Amino acid sequence: MRDPDSAKVLADLWQLAGLPTDALGHVRLTGSEPVLPSSFAVGTAAQATIAAAALAACELGALRLETGRGAGSASAGSAAAGFGRQQVSVDMLHAAIECLGWFAIDGQVPDLWDKFSGLYRCADGWVRVHANFAHHREGALRLMGLDPATATREDAQQAMLGWRALDFETATAEAGLVATALRSFEEWDATPQGRAVAAQPLFTIERIGDAPSHALPALSDDAPPLAGIRVLDLTRILAGPVGGRALAAYGADVMLVNAPHLPNIEAIADTSRGKLSALVDLREPEGRAAMDRLLEDAHVFVQGYRPGGLDSLGYGPEELARKRPGIVCVSLSAYGTEGPWAGRRGFDSLVQTAMGFNRAEGEAAAAAAAAGSAGAAGKAAEPTPRALPMQILDQATGYLIAFGAAAALRRQQLEGGSWLVRVSLAQTGHWLRGLGRVADGFSAGKPELGPYLETSASGFGELTAVRHAALLSRTPAGWARPSMPPGSHAAVWPA
Repeated sequence: MRDPDSAKVLADLWQLAGLPTDALGHVRLTGSEPVLPSSFAVGTAAQATIAAAALAACELGALRLETGRGAGSASAGSAAAGFGRQQVSVDMLHAAIECLGWFAIDGQVPDLWDKFSGLYRCADGWVRVHANFAHHREGALRLMGLDPATATREDAQQAMLGWRALDFETATAEAGLVATALRSFEEWDATPQGRAVAAQPLFTIERIGDAPSHALPALSDDAPPLAGIRVLDLTRILAGPVGGRALAAYGADVMLVNAPHLPNIEAIADTSRGKLSALVDLREPEGRAAMDRLLEDAHVFVQGYRPGGLDSLGYGPEELARKRPGIVCVSLSAYGTEGPWAGRRGFDSLVQTAMGFNRAEGEAAAAAAAAGSAGAAGKAAEPTPRALPMQILDQATGYLIAFGAAAALRRQQLEGGSWLVRVSLAQTGHWLRGLGRVADGFSAGKPELGPYLETSASGFGELTAVRHAALLSRTPAGWARPSMPPGSHAAVWPA
């Protein structure tokens, strides 16, 4: 095992995005692994992606200050002299705590998991079921042969013993439901999807059309780096909302656009900090007209629907580039754009299970427990699978969304064009695995959250949540707008 070097990890992200290397002299990373009990470099992943997002936002801000109006009249190295650059500091423990996603409403911590979500033993292994949405829960129970109105968790556990893991995984996928079989790293690597993910970079930034550089609003020295940037956030589950929240923390006007017929998760109270929140039904002509009006002045469009889901409604990347030349599109998926699972639904917990993390973490935890006890000979033959200490695939991917958006916006200023950023949970998982394992990872204790929390009024009640981990030297990151429920704002940009 080796402990990864956060500065090197950040530099690799920076290079992949094609950003100027001298900007890396303006970042300070503190702390080291382990910060949470895990054999994986979850602290490094949190710290590096948060730092990348914040530093890229500041680099765009510096370019805007240098050019005076934000248009692409400057050279790629125009900010190299440091005019307008800010120092960005990120502590690893703070970053990891932020990625725990902890929050409370009116002093109560909500239960974020449905009772039917989780791992189940099967005839030949394990399956993880995601049941947080009613239609997924009811569909999975019916597939088990159970009545959703009367079934208990014990009923589901007994029913799953009659299934082979891969058979249940396949059946749920064919039914549009969400469950995955538990695999080892080796088993995942041998699948066509594992090979497809391994062949792709962590993220891509691609030019998808010609357009002049957008003239962004003038930026003053005391304004946050993304002030005046308008972001449409069409995401519901964790990664996308985290990305939009990060962009809002750096000053962007982020409008969360929900469909009125689709459910949300409890975490929306936390991830909506700093955002406007509107309801738009793209199935209706009025909804498409409202979206087209928003697009006229938007700079970034983030979507997390299943691949191709928005294309049929006229809001795929190429159509967006036609409607709004110069737009930066960010597309989030579970398993990437290549391979037989490219169109498959998925969530962080399921991707962890499918890719081998749960098995590897369980084995590492069992080995650590055995090594630390006198009765090491009693080690279980089959360690219980164990999830990572937070939904780090969601969280890190969210900050990569913000990072990619800021990097693509900078390229739009310098080169013109419309741009597409692609990220996926599985590609982030492959990257996390490549960071290596952490020696003595389970020696880390449960962190004290109190020093990192802030409390504010919200449309959901009094919200207590974690402050943003990136510290900007001149314009502190944070959220000027309170978190509000879907539909709290009209689908129009503020004047």
